Amino acid sequence: MKIALIGYGKMGHAIEEIAVQKGHEIVLRIGIENLEDFTLENVKKADVAIEFTSPHSAAENIKKCLDAGVAVVSGSTGWLAEWKAVETYCTEKNGALLYASNFSIGVNLFFELNNFLASLMAKHQDYEVMLEEIHHTQKKDAPSGTAITLAEQVMQHLTNKKQWVNHISDNPAELEIISERIDPAPGTHKIKYISAIDDIEIIHTAHSRKGFASGAVLAAEFICGKKGIFNMKDVLSL
Repeated sequence: MKIALIGYGKMGHAIEEIAVQKGHEIVLRIGIENLEDFTLENVKKADVAIEFTSPHSAAENIKKCLDAGVAVVSGSTGWLAEWKAVETYCTEKNGALLYASNFSIGVNLFFELNNFLASLMAKHQDYEVMLEEIHHTQKKDAPSGTAITLAEQVMQHLTNKKQWVNHISDNPAELEIISERIDPAPGTHKIKYISAIDDIEIIHTAHSRKGFASGAVLAAEFICGKKGIFNMKDVLSL
């Protein structure tokens, strides 16, 4: 499989290492220093583009890859206000797009665990719930896309929570997400249910970027040759 890396920072380098180990070829690497090489002609050399950039450029980067007729795997976060427009664009182009807030296999299993636990806790109103997330200081968005996904799962079951907020709150209708930025943390997410009697919490802690990179390559292998819009549940058959 021929891969274009749109975003060649630490994550791009980690993805390249895993992809090459698995026998894939990197035919394009786009970073800040060579944006002029991000052309339709160059993208067309790839079977799949893996896009990890910034919230400000992600949507346009994805559209450009779709214009080239290349399937896109996107892991950029903080841009989902534009999701509907990008989803429509992909459909109109008869393209292929796979988006995930987190590509780690462990995190996607954690999503399933969080969803199940929230369904159980919905029956026990004496517990309060909060989320915490820790990332490295270079992470541009807060809360993380993973934390938002976790919060939205919780709110599907705990209907007394009407919105999430990224600060401490005494409003019972708000779900707190507390964000910390500490180096060199690659990512920790905690969901905690608190009562006067006891606490229940689940935690996922990433030890490196390798889990995210491996999942992104797995997603690229899955989407290659397909048409449509997918997520990691499709990749992992969850």
